[in-house]
Parts: sequence; C-alpha cells; structure tokens
Amino acid sequence: MPFAAIRNARSVVAGFALGGLLLLAGVALGLAGGGEWATAQDGGRAVAITVGGEHACALLDSGEVECWGNNWHGQTEAPGGQFIAVSAGWGHTCALRETGAIECWGGNEWGQTNAPSGHFSAVSAGLIHTCGLHDDGEIVCWGHNSDGRLDAPSGRFNAVSTGWGHTCGLRRGGEIVCWGHDSSGAKDVPSGRFSAISASGGYTCALRHGGEVVCWGWNEWGQTDAPRGRFSAVSAAHGTRPCGLRADGEIVCWGNSGHAPAGAPSGPFSAVSTGESHTCGLRETGAVECWGGHEFGQTDAPDDRFGAVSAHVSHTCGLRGGEIVCWGANNAGQLDAPSGRFSAVSAGSEHTCGLRGGEIVCWGDNDYRQSNALSGRFSAVSAGWYHTCGLRQNGVIECWGDDLYVRTNAPSGQFSAVNASHYHTCGLRDGGEIVCWGYNAAGRADIPSGHFRAVSTGHYHTCGLRDGGAVECWGHNARGHNLYGEAEAPGGRFSAISTGRFHTCGLRENGDIECWGYTFEGQAQPPAGKHVQISSGAHHACALSEDGVPSCWMIYNGAADVPGWLRGGGLPITGAGGLLGRGGGASEVGVIAVVSLAASVVLLALLGLARHRGRGHR
Repeated sequence: MPFAAIRNARSVVAGFALGGLLLLAGVALGLAGGGEWATAQDGGRAVAITVGGEHACALLDSGEVECWGNNWHGQTEAPGGQFIAVSAGWGHTCALRETGAIECWGGNEWGQTNAPSGHFSAVSAGLIHTCGLHDDGEIVCWGHNSDGRLDAPSGRFNAVSTGWGHTCGLRRGGEIVCWGHDSSGAKDVPSGRFSAISASGGYTCALRHGGEVVCWGWNEWGQTDAPRGRFSAVSAAHGTRPCGLRADGEIVCWGNSGHAPAGAPSGPFSAVSTGESHTCGLRETGAVECWGGHEFGQTDAPDDRFGAVSAHVSHTCGLRGGEIVCWGANNAGQLDAPSGRFSAVSAGSEHTCGLRGGEIVCWGDNDYRQSNALSGRFSAVSAGWYHTCGLRQNGVIECWGDDLYVRTNAPSGQFSAVNASHYHTCGLRDGGEIVCWGYNAAGRADIPSGHFRAVSTGHYHTCGLRDGGAVECWGHNARGHNLYGEAEAPGGRFSAISTGRFHTCGLRENGDIECWGYTFEGQAQPPAGKHVQISSGAHHACALSEDGVPSCWMIYNGAADVPGWLRGGGLPITGAGGLLGRGGGASEVGVIAVVSLAASVVLLALLGLARHRGRGHR
C-alpha cells in the first residue's frame, strides 16, 4: 500500500497507502521552520493525499489529518494533533508524528495498527500489515505475517511500500528488494537504479532515476504496461488503473478493469493516489479532486442540464432533451443507450430501459431476459436487478425476466405506478393502495393501509408517500426488521422518496434532501440547494437541482466525496508558490515523487469480480 514519508531537514516525501488495492504517490513537502498553524475548520489546505480501499485522507498544511469515506473500522477517525505524513491502508490508517512516532487507527484484527515505539522517517499501511522506516534506514513491519510479508531484509533503505501479500523496499543505492508472497512475479524486480516504488496487489511499479516508470508482476488488466515518458511519481493499485504524474503535472493512467475509474481530469497536479475504484489528485492550489466513485464512477454526473435521473447499483442515467446519457460501470453495455427521443429512463442492476414513443427499449445484461422488453405501448418502465416491469397505457402491469420469488407475477387490476427492486416489486393502484409481490420476507404483508401517492422499493424494505407528504416505511424480518434504520422515516412533509439497498432518501417540499438508514454516521452528504427530483441507487444517490443540473453522492462509502472546503483548496496561503509545508516553499523541495503503494487481496479481488457481475447478490 503506501509508501511512507521520508523526513530530512528540508523536505518530507509523504507516501501513502492505498487500501485493499491502492495507494498513493508520494509528495515532497517543505518542512523548514515554524509557521502559523491553521485548523481544518479554518479551511487549511491539503499538502498531501493518500487513498485507501474505500477511504481517503489528506495531510493539511496545519499538520492535521482529514479523512473521509468508508468508516467501517474507524479508519477515517484521525486523532488530533500534527503529523508530517499519512498512509491509508485497506481498513486502517497510519500517520507519522513530528517526533518520529507512528500512530495508527482503524481495523486491528491482525495487529496492523500496533505500531512499535521508536523514531521513524516513513510509514506505509497495507492490507493487513504495516511497515515503518526507522531513521537509521532499517525497515520494521507488523501485522499479519503470512508468506513472510513482515520479514524485512537487513540493511539501509530510503523507502518502503506495502502491497497486498508482498512488501518492497528501496535501498539507499537505488536497488529494489521485495519479500513476502510472490504471486504473478511480484518480487521479480528488474535490474537498475530506482528513485521511488509503489507495491500493489500482485504487481509493483517503480520510478527510475531518469523518470521512466517500470512495472512488473500480475498483468491481467495491463496494469504493468506503463506508458513511455518522463514521470515524477507513480501510484499502483490492484484491480484498477495505476497512475503516474508526468513532469508537467498531467496525470496519466493505464491498464483497464471493469471497475476502473475513467481518465483523469485535465490540468496540472502535484500528486496522485489511486484507490480500489477511484483516484484522487492534489492540485497545486491545495485543492483535492477525486474521480471514480464507490466502484464505477457512478457519481461522476455530467455538467449539463437534465430532465430526469435514475440511479442503480453501479451506473446512473439521465434524460437530456429526449436523449439518454449514462455514466458509471459499462461491463454489460448498460451505458450504451440507443439513439432516439425518450420520455423516461430506468437504470437496473446491469441493464437499462427507456420509454421511446410509448415502446420500451432495454439494453445491457440479458442473462435473465430482463432486457427482452414486451411489445406494445407503455406509459412507464421500472428496471430492477434481474427483472423489468412496465405499466401499460391501460393501467395493467406486466413484468419479464428472472422470476425468482415470482417477482414478475404482477397482480391484475389497474395501476398508476410500478417500482421493481431486487426481491420484490410494488405497484400503486389507481385508488392509492399499495400492492407488492415477490419475496414474502420483504414485508409485503406489513403494508400499511390507506391512500398513497407514491411507492419506492428498496432491497429489503419499501416506503410509501402519503397524500399529505408523510413518509411511511416497512421492512422484513429475515435479516432483522429495520436493521439500519432504513424504515425509520423522519417526520415532516416530503414531495418524493427513493429507496436504495439499505437507505432511503426523501425530497422535502422545500427542495431539501434528507437521507436515513445505512449512512455510516451521517456520511451521506446530499448536496445543498433546492432540488426537484431524487433517485437512490444501491449505494449512491443522485438528484436534479431546480435548473436541471444532476449531482450524485455516495451513501455510505464516500471515498471520492472530498469535503467541500478541501475541493476548493481551503484558505489561500500567502507568500508562497506551489506546495507548502511549515514555512518552506515548493522551491525548497525537489518535487521528485516518492511513491506510494497499493495493495490488495486476491480474495477481495475475486469478490470484487464476483460483485462486478452482480451475481453474488441474488
């Protein structure tokens, strides 16, 4: 995962770790002298970044660490005080104090946060182990020691980088040495002298003294096929695209996988760090910019005007002037919308359907015939996980696709709306009654009576919107009724609701958005301002503002959800150009990049691939 920071009198190279597959590119920071310390609340700006498996951290010019994203193990709960380097691992984070002490927080099932005492110059957090570089150049590792990943060789080193099952160190003479698990030749280091190194899950990338990037090991996605040219930093990540920072500040990424983030934004950056499915770059202004998303970039909404938006597991689609535009994962062709003028769009798990001239057109995954739309004229369409339902113009609901739990067996009668989910489907009768069918544990027997004007089905729960604007939700008992509070609707009046896998978002009558359920202690960060539409995916949500601009955010991952004040770079620092540490300017630092590393597990990779096809969720 990450590499760590190397301290000396005038510079610190901060290396960062990537979690479950990832890590960051090291950045040199000026560290001479004292200086005014600004708090995060005052706006401070970032001087280094590190991306973990599903979280990210920034080192501020104040020395404080700010983290965001997945907090399952407390990996984003950075302690107070000042640090000079930070490294984000898969489920834990470590940082280096000015005193040389290492402090770690987050998951500790293998002892990976039990940092030894002593004086260190660098730290690198991996998947289930961590390594530190003593001031004397010796490497010390702790955590899980399968395959000997903790058995660092003796000698003096300038840098250390923890991958998934292997670790690499950069000797003071420029030679790289790797130890631990040797999957796919991850330890087959090429000869020559190097200036930086980044170890990942099954492969490693390094930077030669001349600026050439060289990678070796696992190459299923082309991740070791580094482009030519002169680079100042490199950041490797398992299962996604490794990225390098060119001498002119441009970020270039290579390789390809089903859940790799798309190309980097244009413009100069001073650092780059790659995560499992997203990447973050540090602008010269100190602003942090991330792209990708929970897994597939499904939160990267285009900067344009839309009339409708529909979010699902790993992709999102919007309706723009009758044209359907989609973004996110495209492993099954779910983004490849046909031409023509549409009046509605619905994103399913790995397929998408639209309403064009009254006919339903579907594209993407069709393993269960969920894209085989029935002929005839419809007034609405709803794409679920492996089935699809349409509302005919005469009010009859018809469904097709996977009939597990008889979720496609729509009841007879007249309906005004239909909503297909994972295990069940619900319809709204003309009289306002909600009727559901499919998996009985979804709680269809608990449907409250009375008149509703809207219904939305989640993974295991359902919510209805009353005529007066009140929201009522109900769930199931198979895995614990209302397990995450997704059925605990807040009071007040809403104009729209949309349920995700274990969360619900509502649009209040004044245009504000409120989410509840599986949001990891409030990490769901709906955009401010007034909105007219809301759509929840499995783990993310999207909304349309009053002027039709879409915005998307993560519900409980949030690894790409940079805090607003960091996106703008925080308060400007006067009297300096480029990156600043405590008092020193960028001119004092040789911005060479020392790199960070990324790491990940074969098991997690396999699970990721399984999740990528979505079949494990049936």
